[in-house]
Amino acid sequence: MSGITYVRGDATAPQGKGVKVIAHVCNDLGGWGKGFVVALSRRWPEPEAAYRRWHRERAGNDFALGAVQFVQVGPYLWVANMVGQRGMRTGSKGVPVRYEAIDTALGTVAVRAGELGASVHMPRIGCGLPGGKWSRVEPIIEGRLTGEGVPVTVYDHD
Repeated sequence: MSGITYVRGDATAPQGKGVKVIAHVCNDLGGWGKGFVVALSRRWPEPEAAYRRWHRERAGNDFALGAVQFVQVGPYLWVANMVGQRGMRTGSKGVPVRYEAIDTALGTVAVRAGELGASVHMPRIGCGLPGGKWSRVEPIIEGRLTGEGVPVTVYDHD
């Protein structure tokens, strides 16, 4: 039994009270325009603008696989841009998802969620365009978040 709550709905409209962090996976190429990020950008311009700036200025910052950028989009709401996929296409090196990077990023999210007293909300990260398997991602979430007492809600869109 996982400590993850599964609901039908939109992860860009997280349920419940208190401070919330919406966590999602980005690629390491600076691309933003397909998948869950489209829904994010429809709701708030800041996460995309911050991600693109973070990538553009990567020579002087921490942009890399496993890194996380926190963007505040409301008084009690943050978006965590997690770099968890190498490239954007399945090719000779397999699918773009990088489980180790997601693991590292979720460790950072857990620390920030603890500082904020926040719950974490997400789609099935790494399992859409990045090509990952939920059977590999779910235990990472349990180890990094729910296992550390951070409430997590995963949204399955209708």
